[in-house]
Amino acid sequence: MGEPHTLTRADLCEAVHEDVGLSRQECSALVERTLDLIVESLEQGETVKLSGFGVFQVREKRARMGRNPKTGEPAAINPRRVISFRASQIMKARVHDAAAD
Repeated sequence: MGEPHTLTRADLCEAVHEDVGLSRQECSALVERTLDLIVESLEQGETVKLSGFGVFQVREKRARMGRNPKTGEPAAINPRRVISFRASQIMKARVHDAAAD
């Protein structure tokens, strides 16, 4: 296994271009719109399920008391919304099998 590579938007656009055959500009617009739709859905608090890939969900976290790790002083942590991702069983199996090879 070689050095890890980070998959970028440009990589996604190029892969779509090679597989589908649309122009690079059309592929870029397609990838951007897909990502925009996912983000817009999450902003509205909707769950995004990509079959065979996983589920993105927005979770509400309550306010709580924490500690400043540097000083150890108590610090209030405000309520917030966070995004969680849960991989599908299919994706988990593929990643596991790829690591085993």
